Amino acid sequence: MNETASADNRLHYAWYVLVTATLVVFGSLGLARFGYTMVLPAMQAGLGLDNAQAGGLATANLVGYLGLSLVGGALAARFGPRRVIAAGLAVAGAALVLTSLAQSFAGAAVWRLLAGVGSGASNVPVMGLMAAWFVRRRRGLAAGVAVTGSSFALILLGPLVPRVLASAGADGWRLCWTGYGVAVLALAALALAVLRNSPADVGRSPLGGEPEPIGGGADQPLRWGQVYRSVPMWILGAVYVAFGFSYIIYVTFFTKYLVAEGGYTPAAAGRLFMTVGWCSLACGLIWGWVSDTIGRKGALCIVYLIQTASYLLFALWPVPVGFALSAVLFGLTAWSIPAIVAACCGDLLGPRLAPAGLGFATLFFGIGQAAGPFVAGLVADATQSLAPALLLAAGIALSGAVGSLLLRARPAETPITPGK
Repeated sequence: MNETASADNRLHYAWYVLVTATLVVFGSLGLARFGYTMVLPAMQAGLGLDNAQAGGLATANLVGYLGLSLVGGALAARFGPRRVIAAGLAVAGAALVLTSLAQSFAGAAVWRLLAGVGSGASNVPVMGLMAAWFVRRRRGLAAGVAVTGSSFALILLGPLVPRVLASAGADGWRLCWTGYGVAVLALAALALAVLRNSPADVGRSPLGGEPEPIGGGADQPLRWGQVYRSVPMWILGAVYVAFGFSYIIYVTFFTKYLVAEGGYTPAAAGRLFMTVGWCSLACGLIWGWVSDTIGRKGALCIVYLIQTASYLLFALWPVPVGFALSAVLFGLTAWSIPAIVAACCGDLLGPRLAPAGLGFATLFFGIGQAAGPFVAGLVADATQSLAPALLLAAGIALSGAVGSLLLRARPAETPITPGK
C-alpha cells in the first residue's frame, strides 16, 4: 500500500513523455522541415535554383514524409512507437548533415527526400503516442502542447540563422544544415532513452483515468479495417489535405516573399519569422483545449478561417502592418490543426490504433504538402510574383473550413465500428 501511494505521488511519467514528444516535434518538423524556410534564399543563390526548383526541394522533403506517414504509423502500432521514433530521427539527422554537402539540385533533392522519410517515421508516431498516455478529455490539450516543438524551432531559427549566414558567408547555409542534423541526432538518442510505448511499461494508467479498450488490446490482433474502412477517417483525411497544401506554401516562401517582394532584409524577415514562433507557442494549447470543449469539428472550422485571413493579408496587403498581422494570425493557429487531427484519431480509433489512424490521415495531409510548394513555385515563375500563390493557399484553406463542417461529432468515449 505504501508503494502504491508512493507511485501515485510521483510526477506522472506522461509529463516526461510529453516533454520529449515536444522535442521530437522540434527536431522532426521544426528543424528538418521548417529550417529550410530560413536558409532558402541563401541556398537558392548558392545552388542557382529557380523558384520551381526551390519549391521542388520542399516537395521532395514532403514526398518522403508522405511515403513514411502511413507506414510509420502502422509500424509504430505493431512494433511500438519508441523504436520507430528514434530510428526516424536518426535517419532525418543524417540526411540533414548530408544536405550540407549537396552540390546540385538533384543531390539536395535526394537528401531532402530522405530527411522527409525520417520526419514521417518520427513525427506521426509521436503524435499518435499521446492517445496512449492521456485520456480523451486531455488528449487535445496534450497534442496541442506537443506541436509547440515547431514554435520553439521558429523562435530559435528566426534570429540565429541570419547571424550564421552573415558570419559564414556563401557557405553559411551549409553550416546551418550541419547544425540542424547534429541536433536531430542528439534528439534521437533522447527519444530512445525517455519514451515508453504505453503507461503499462512503467506501471501506470494514462494520465487522467484508465486505459481505453478501443482498437484491440495488446494481446489481441490489430483490426486494420477499423482504420481504412472508416468513413469518418476518410472525411478527416480529405479535410486535412487543405491544411497540408495551404500552410506549406506560406511557411516555405515566407522569408523569400518578404525579401524579394516586401523589401525586407534577411534579418528583418527572420525577426518576423520569430514572431510567428512566439505567437504559436500557445496555439496548440489553446486550440487543443477548444477542441476538447466545443468539439473537433467546430475548432477545425474556426482555425481554417483564421488561416485563410492570414494568407489573404500576406498577399493583398504587402506592407509591414499587413505582414505583421498575417504573421500573428498564422502564429495563433499555426500547429493547431495537426493537434486537433491527432486527438480526433485517438477519439475515433482508441490508443493502440491511433498511430495507424494518424498515419492514414497524414497520407492525405502529405499529398497536399507535396503538391503545395511545387505548384506555388510554378505559379510564382509564371506570374513573377508569389502573391498569386498565396491567394491560392487562401482559397484552399477556405475549402478546408467548409469541409470541416462535414465531420460528424461523436459521443465522448464511443468507438466507431468498421465501415461507419
